[in-house]
Amino acid sequence: MNSTDYPQNLTERPSGEKGPLQTDFNATFGNDLDYPRLGQVTFRRGTLTENQEALFNEHWPQLGKDLSNSVIDIDAWFGRSGHPTIVEIGSGTGTSTAAMAPLEKDTNVIAVELYKPGLAKLLGQVVRGGIDNIRMVRGDGMEVMMRMIQPESLDGIRVFFPDPWPKARHHKRRIIQSGTLNLFASRLKKGGVLHVATDHADYAEWINELVTVEPSLEYKGWPWTDCPQLTNRQVITKFEGKGLDKEHVITEYLWEKK
Repeated sequence: MNSTDYPQNLTERPSGEKGPLQTDFNATFGNDLDYPRLGQVTFRRGTLTENQEALFNEHWPQLGKDLSNSVIDIDAWFGRSGHPTIVEIGSGTGTSTAAMAPLEKDTNVIAVELYKPGLAKLLGQVVRGGIDNIRMVRGDGMEVMMRMIQPESLDGIRVFFPDPWPKARHHKRRIIQSGTLNLFASRLKKGGVLHVATDHADYAEWINELVTVEPSLEYKGWPWTDCPQLTNRQVITKFEGKGLDKEHVITEYLWEKK
């Protein structure tokens, strides 16, 4: 089975077992590629302010979804059809998401994040700023891609400053892996763009070893002058700012779906 085929009967976690849905990707796709191994990762907890909680309760039903086995009807969710769609994996507090979206109003942006306070902050920016082309999903990015995104439906995927998991024994948790690139490629349309950025030197070396591992993705390097999408993140995100404070080098990568 190839990851371009969408499994229609994904298994829920056993009754009473805690934690998010997790797919056995190798068994599902019958391959030996590497996928992030997160074990019993659970939703990160965090406290919302009273105002955030009220805003979340009011607007999340329209602008947000939780991880599920239901494939997203993108046109219906955004209330428009024929527009390009980009998924951002690990949107954090949404600083760059909210800054970029008004500059690409013709594009549907789906921000995926596990951390509820981060989503609440982004939701606040969306509501207060009247930004109508952002929607949000709470869940692990791999599972959202697997369970909620139709194959060959996306024009772009963004992964900005993913957790570098710096300890060697945790490298298996890094999101950028051969299997991840294969799954991402399966969700991109022909000509779709994958954009990754990191400020961690060891993670950059890790990614450098993977830039040509997925045959359906053509590595375009950085910068890519003729890239059909906005690649200027416009504002410095919180994590990028911390990296720059430590004089870290920002390394970016662009691929195009063949």
